[in-house]
Amino acid sequence: MTLLHVVLASGAFLAAAYVIYGRFLSRWLNLSPDAPTPAVQMRDGLDYEPIPPRYLLGQHFSAIAAAGPIVGPVLAGVMFGWAPALLWILLGAVFVGGFHDLTALVASVRHRARSIAEVVRENMSRTSYLLFLGFVWLTLVYILVAFTDITASSFVGVQTLENGQRVSGGGVATSSVLYLLLAVALGLILRFTKLPLLPATFLFLPLVALAIWYGQAAPLDLSALLGISQDTAHKVWDVLLLAYCFGAAVCPVWMLLQPRGHLGGYFLYAVLLAGAVGVAFGGRTVQFPAFLGWTTAKGDTLAPFLFITIACGACSGFHAIVASGTTSKQLRRETDARPVGYGSMLLEGMVAVVSLSCVMMLAQRAPALRDPKPNFIYAQGIGSFMGVVGIPAAFAVSFGLMAFTTFVYDTLDVCTRLGRYIMQELTGWKDRRGAAFATAVTAAAPLSFLLQTARDASGAVIPAWKVFWGLFGASNQLLSALALLCITVWLWRTKRSPLVWLVTGAPTVLMFVMSTWALGSIVTRSLGAPGVNVAVPAVALVLMLLAALMLVEGVRALAAPRSSPQAQPATP
Repeated sequence: MTLLHVVLASGAFLAAAYVIYGRFLSRWLNLSPDAPTPAVQMRDGLDYEPIPPRYLLGQHFSAIAAAGPIVGPVLAGVMFGWAPALLWILLGAVFVGGFHDLTALVASVRHRARSIAEVVRENMSRTSYLLFLGFVWLTLVYILVAFTDITASSFVGVQTLENGQRVSGGGVATSSVLYLLLAVALGLILRFTKLPLLPATFLFLPLVALAIWYGQAAPLDLSALLGISQDTAHKVWDVLLLAYCFGAAVCPVWMLLQPRGHLGGYFLYAVLLAGAVGVAFGGRTVQFPAFLGWTTAKGDTLAPFLFITIACGACSGFHAIVASGTTSKQLRRETDARPVGYGSMLLEGMVAVVSLSCVMMLAQRAPALRDPKPNFIYAQGIGSFMGVVGIPAAFAVSFGLMAFTTFVYDTLDVCTRLGRYIMQELTGWKDRRGAAFATAVTAAAPLSFLLQTARDASGAVIPAWKVFWGLFGASNQLLSALALLCITVWLWRTKRSPLVWLVTGAPTVLMFVMSTWALGSIVTRSLGAPGVNVAVPAVALVLMLLAALMLVEGVRALAAPRSSPQAQPATP
């Protein structure tokens, strides 16, 4: 069997789902092009700014499709085989993740673009609101830990390709810095000149390609520049990335978030195109086993760990925070929610399929799988696909790594911005000094974990992202369960339709069971195990307690009498 068969079938399934199930959900939710949205009514040029769906789709897509649909499918494919990973990606994206993202966006829009936590407060209780805020903030911290560290790992060391060419991590760092500067320049040009978006895009995309090429010629190698070890350089990049997150989270969305998201969206489209070309004309066959068993050598069982290893790409609670935190404040019309919310989740599913293909075409004992590094497996796979049309291997792999880090940039600064929103909601400190304080607190928490060094039994350093990935995945999926619980309460109290129990109730139960099961396994396996970071089981227990209390509040809300009619955007 060739990769072409798998990718074509997956693409056809997701496209059909968008047309059929997406249309059903749009009608069921009564999306209207005439309903005023908060982005229009509350426009302020800072957070509330209506933009066309083609622009917002790229921004939202690049914000949600970070390292998750790359790292998760690669890890799960190596752990259990490609077949269970592919099934969860496709079915999860259509019936769980897509619905989750769409309804989180719509719920926020119909509650004055307030966060999903505020939707919880209005439809459940203030206690639920406080519990949810605490849960979300902790989850954001561990997203920042995992994604900051895995991005920093792309900026150090040198990768030698099969043809002998070398790709410098410092070169990827140079390209990344140039990319961010280009995004700021694009934002300034669009803001202060009359240059339309389309010509500006055609101007800047070649400059991004030039930045990728130039990076390898002028690597920003901190190890050589500062005379430090690669492990220390990795830590320095962790600090610099969090400093970037601080700056990006307090600047206006038009200056960095929107233009960088727009350019990042093209990276995603280019990766999908490269995957399509490589799959269609590369003649790659599926070599990796479809199924490796129910339990891995490390004792991870398919259920629940498949469902928390692949988060983004199938379902991710983080998406609800993005949808209700930034995207809902920029949605021009309600009907734009279908392509932006549901469509972007299905596109992310295709990103996950392409990522999984990078594993599927490898032999089971390939050198890259001895100590799997998902970012490099992905980059080499994308490089192989691009090689079909004659693109040099070093540039192609650099492009793959640059695409990887670009996706993560979007998540890093969106996460920090959302952490700022939460802290400001809790403190009530809404001015610029409050924004700076809230952002600093949100960035400092992951820094405390990243500066620690974990080692295995032999004394080798374990990257922080590996230490915290399981906790990130489980907490992220439990966050999706809690968001779905809130959406279930909202829809039941406003629609009273039996379909609520099938369309949203079933996904809620699935995600709640799998994520709490995984957190429980993390806790029990950590007890007495040597070298375990005590923060992992401790935070897992806290998250389980918060989720249990939220579940009690949700059941109470479902049993309460019907409330007021469905919330609609209110006038400011």
